[in-house]
This record gives sequence, C-alpha cells and structure tokens, in this order.
Amino acid sequence: MKSNAGCWRLRLTALAIAMSLLGGCATGSSEPQASVCPPVVEYSLADQKRAAQEVDALPKGAFVTAMLSDYAVLRKQARHCLQ
Repeated sequence: MKSNAGCWRLRLTALAIAMSLLGGCATGSSEPQASVCPPVVEYSLADQKRAAQEVDALPKGAFVTAMLSDYAVLRKQARHCLQ
C-alpha cells in the first residue's frame, strides 16, 4: 500500500504558509484602544452668529453652503460618537 504522508505534509506546509501570511495582516493590537472619535470644536455663540451673517452674505447657490451642510452632518456624527 502506498503512503500518503507526503501529501499531508504538503497540505500542512501550505496551511502553515497561508496562516503566517494572514497573520501578517493583523497589525492591530488586541489591547483596548482609546476612542477613535474625532474631537468636536465648540464655537462661542458670538462666533456662530458671525458665521451665520457671513453665510447670509454669500451669493445664492454658493457651493460653500453645501460644504457647510456636510460639515454639520460630520459634527453631529462626531458628537454621537463621543457619547
């Protein structure tokens, strides 16, 4: 009867190589990490009023107003992340 030990050795070698390559992808630590939430800058009421006046002075359809809307969403998400 023919031995198949060589076949199993080849499979185990391939498995060991695959596992070592996959292990190299895991660069993160298993230790708990500090929060990855971005900080949310707080603006004074005076700063908010000034910004509102400046936005009101922009021409109709100014693209920067759409960008500010996106920024508002990001700030809301960051605040939620910190909770």
